[in-house]
Amino acid sequence: MLSTSTRSSLLVLLLLISALRPHEGFILSPFHSRMPAPRVSSSPLRPLHGFFDKAFANEDMGKRENAGLKNGPKVNDQVTINGKPCKNAVVGQKIKVVAAAARVRIPYNCNNGECGTCTVTCNGRKVKACVTTVPNGKCNIQT
Repeated sequence: MLSTSTRSSLLVLLLLISALRPHEGFILSPFHSRMPAPRVSSSPLRPLHGFFDKAFANEDMGKRENAGLKNGPKVNDQVTINGKPCKNAVVGQKIKVVAAAARVRIPYNCNNGECGTCTVTCNGRKVKACVTTVPNGKCNIQT
């Protein structure tokens, strides 16, 4: 049950509503009936009245070039890992990525060349696989 003060507040509110709209009683009219009618314009909708219509009329950009690589990546097919040829090794790609693609497991810890866990032999030199990249020409990697 509602308290006496709440009941009296509701009664006053209902009386005020009925006094404001006596022809409708307690039914409130829908919102859209109180909105003004939209204004109809005979002119076409043109932002900034055509100010930028001819802004680029004198620009001749020519034929567009492909935004990608022109000749694709440079592939080194002379890469071997533990005597197994590794195809699609890209020059400049890290040795750890090429080894992972060839399914050769190389352990890593730091991934920035500080710990030496990933040390492999590339063309007779000891290098760290996580930071060393595939060179041009022949590349023989031993794990």
